Amino acid sequence: MDNSGMTLISPTVPGLDDRITGSLIGAAVGDALGGPVEGYSPEQIAERHGGRIRGIVGPWHGEDWRTARPLAPYHKGDGHVTDDTLMTHALIRVYARVRDHLDAHAVADHLVPDLITTPRWIPELEAEALPVQRLFLAEKWLVTRIHYGHHDPREAGSGNIVNCGAAMYMAPVGLVNAADPRAAYAEALDIAGAHQSSYGREAAGVFAAAVAAACVPGATPAAVIDTALALAKDGTRAAIEAVAGVAVRHTDFEPALAPLRAAIAPFDTVGPEYRAPSLAARRPSRVHSVEELPIALGMLLIGGGDYRRTVLGSVNYGRDCDSIATMAGAIAGALGGEASVPREWAKPVAEASRLDLHAPARELASVTREVFARDRARRRAHEDALALLTADDAR
Repeated sequence: MDNSGMTLISPTVPGLDDRITGSLIGAAVGDALGGPVEGYSPEQIAERHGGRIRGIVGPWHGEDWRTARPLAPYHKGDGHVTDDTLMTHALIRVYARVRDHLDAHAVADHLVPDLITTPRWIPELEAEALPVQRLFLAEKWLVTRIHYGHHDPREAGSGNIVNCGAAMYMAPVGLVNAADPRAAYAEALDIAGAHQSSYGREAAGVFAAAVAAACVPGATPAAVIDTALALAKDGTRAAIEAVAGVAVRHTDFEPALAPLRAAIAPFDTVGPEYRAPSLAARRPSRVHSVEELPIALGMLLIGGGDYRRTVLGSVNYGRDCDSIATMAGAIAGALGGEASVPREWAKPVAEASRLDLHAPARELASVTREVFARDRARRRAHEDALALLTADDAR
């Protein structure tokens, strides 16, 4: 303890600011590494790059990225972050305005206006543009339903295709609720109601809870998985359990790639051809799950929580690997702090994307402390009120 009587964190254990920084930079770096190979299979990735990816790579179609389908006109690669990071930073800006817990109405009041009113640098477009111009249809749904359709924010996610669109940017929710996974789960479910329904919304809650669990001092990958399983429902829980059962038998991602895909396949509605989804793709269901979150958690187990191994496994898995690596990177970064994220990746990603990756982390750390102070005051007020209400019980 110090002179104030407060217990100090060991210098070897990352503190709150370090975990927030590690998580957010870790998510952005994972996003940038996975972006150029999104949508491809492990075999296609290995053929295109002469083996497994070990760091930042260029666009799949090289200099033809502006016109080559299906990715044109996005410059994916060369350290550029994608919409996963753009949405994560947008949510942090909402926290910076509200400076308290968020809900679906905060999405309507702050996130949607942010996406449609303020031009920002979009790395994949190499230009300033409104963020909504970069978003895919599942994310543009927010604007369509809330801004143009005037739907109740708590129900606006209903009818959208069910995917990982809401989950991919929920790391800030886990960080604001650091070390309180149950609170992170509940808050993310509320926020995500504006964007997603069914197992897409569930994935958002479980991912936020996993990030919060990774902030617990002494947390391990196994503890993060246990927390996810304790909170997850229906197909999401079953998918995480199936993938984790495979992951614990591996310490290297290479031999795990095919078994992991086989484990998630029964729960995945997209189907074997990522760019040609099945007829049942992305419909509400209690027995299915998004692919990205269980695989990210599986790679966390295989990598032993090591950032480099976890993220490279996620990237080389292919399919929606920018979102898989975003989630895996956020959790691994929260476990290990900023030092766990290789600087030889983080610095070029920040420079190529023209982003200050530390500024959002500083802002969110400040907000997190304010929210904790508010929560503590609210808890004490509740305790005092309940003490009065139960005073007769003590007599």
